Amino acid sequence: MKTKSFAVLGLGKFGSSLAVALANAGAEVMAVDMDEESVHSIADKVTYALQADVCDTETMKSLGLSNMDGVVVAITGSLDASILATIIAKEEGVPFVLAKAQDEIHSKILNKVGADKVIVPEKESGIRMAYHMMAGNFLDFVELTDKIRMVEIAVKEEWDGKSLRELDLRQKAKANVIAVRMGEDVLVNIDPDAPLQAGTEMWVTVDKRNINKLF
Repeated sequence: MKTKSFAVLGLGKFGSSLAVALANAGAEVMAVDMDEESVHSIADKVTYALQADVCDTETMKSLGLSNMDGVVVAITGSLDASILATIIAKEEGVPFVLAKAQDEIHSKILNKVGADKVIVPEKESGIRMAYHMMAGNFLDFVELTDKIRMVEIAVKEEWDGKSLRELDLRQKAKANVIAVRMGEDVLVNIDPDAPLQAGTEMWVTVDKRNINKLF
């Protein structure tokens, strides 16, 4: 499976947490910020860390954004820089641009200039958004301990018709399926030989280091 690649522009609390979460989930991540200290603090946690001015059009075009699966515009403190970075990312052909907004007005502007998804950071954690970007089947998660997370995922199309015994997630992902939701019904006593249906929701406990194996 091809390794996904993302650029995160702006390394505040939200951008940094998202960049690290994407890297931990197995993606190649380029982290960019004007602040040297912010770049240095994340350098050993991502694939590339660069100090650059996203308001410089030539610099932005030199970053190779067109090769990315997605770009996160997580710039704080400059509305103009946020808007410009979003426009350039879409002009470079980036298929998915996630942009962080300061408020509803900023959100409307970012939508108008082409952002594929706009979030207000207080409503979304960087980790949660990283999972959404890495996998279309991710729904939600709860942090049980520093190491263990309970993740809600949808049964993928390639799992359709297969049983839990056949998927063998316990062995392949060190994950335990604790409940399956079918419509309004939540099943905790799950028949390991019953075929699953695409779109059915599952609650799974897994070490955070192995979450990417579920996607």
